[in-house]
Amino acid sequence: MKKFIPSLFAALLFTNFAHAQGCIIVRNISGLGQYNLTSNSFSTSTWQISINNRYFKAYRDYKGKVDQKTPPQNQNIIKSYSMDIGVTRLLPNGWSLDLSFPVSANSRNTNSEHGGAYTTRHTTRTFGMGDLQFIVNKWLLKPSVRQRGNIQLGLGIKFPTGDYRKQGYYYRNDTTRILSLINPAIQLGDGGTGIITQLNTFYYINPFKTISLYGNFYYLINPTGINSTQFTQGRPQTPLNILLGGNDVSVPDVYSLRAGINYNLKDWVFSGGLRNEGVPIRDLFGESNGIRRAGYTLSAEPGIIYKLKRATIYCYVPFLLSHEIKQNLLDKAITKATGVYTLGAGGSGDYQIFLGAQFQL
Repeated sequence: MKKFIPSLFAALLFTNFAHAQGCIIVRNISGLGQYNLTSNSFSTSTWQISINNRYFKAYRDYKGKVDQKTPPQNQNIIKSYSMDIGVTRLLPNGWSLDLSFPVSANSRNTNSEHGGAYTTRHTTRTFGMGDLQFIVNKWLLKPSVRQRGNIQLGLGIKFPTGDYRKQGYYYRNDTTRILSLINPAIQLGDGGTGIITQLNTFYYINPFKTISLYGNFYYLINPTGINSTQFTQGRPQTPLNILLGGNDVSVPDVYSLRAGINYNLKDWVFSGGLRNEGVPIRDLFGESNGIRRAGYTLSAEPGIIYKLKRATIYCYVPFLLSHEIKQNLLDKAITKATGVYTLGAGGSGDYQIFLGAQFQL
């Protein structure tokens, strides 16, 4: 009997968690400084408009570093398109103010959240404004057209303007559907007010300024623990889920790291580097409970930039090198309570596309 109760709880819990597979780690944390170094730190303009588009398709389910090889008819397919419109006010002495307006269109096509494996697939969607970002930046060295390198620090606020309570229909069969909160992976926001930290840098390694190194670091601190929503797909919560908060939606920290090399050839720049983005198991501040897909995605990131007199156009296509889903605190609590090792699956695709332009006004 003592073994039966934990086993029963585990079965009930796994039935619920099986329908939460395929959540992506990070929706969109591009950050205004990510591709903001094409004109380096020196500019004679006072205003800059940036438009950054990001698209990806996630369809693979990972546990740890292992692709679960989900059959195509049972894949959880997420398609996400986002456009960040950024307005930058350039101030004297290397200061600048950035305001980002993100708009996203997301979809999730699956059967796991509806009738189960090998049943009819259905799609839930979101469209609208995401979380606003406001960042104050400062170049540490006085900007000059002759300088070979510089470092920019940024500190800002992410506002919870994106809707994180979007609902959709979950189909139990051909005649029954239930309205409930849609998957957190395609929500427009996370429901928390965050603190943005970022560092951007470049350095020309030769006197002719044809070869340069670049680096970007973006970390979003989300002190909020959970956002007061429950992701249940319209199903009753199990006793263990209620006890451990197994349906609560976490508001996690997120980060992005980029580093690489640029080759400058007149109006063209050819770029190659690495990109790592992810969600930590524990946040820097606050609680780290609830549903989150802790882990990282490491990508190789080739890119190309074309410079005009008052504008810059760029395209980067990071493609997957490594993807890992780690045990979060909820997984660990379930493992301890049931004695059964628990690790939720996280979704990934093969590549992303970043396409954008910057205009000096």
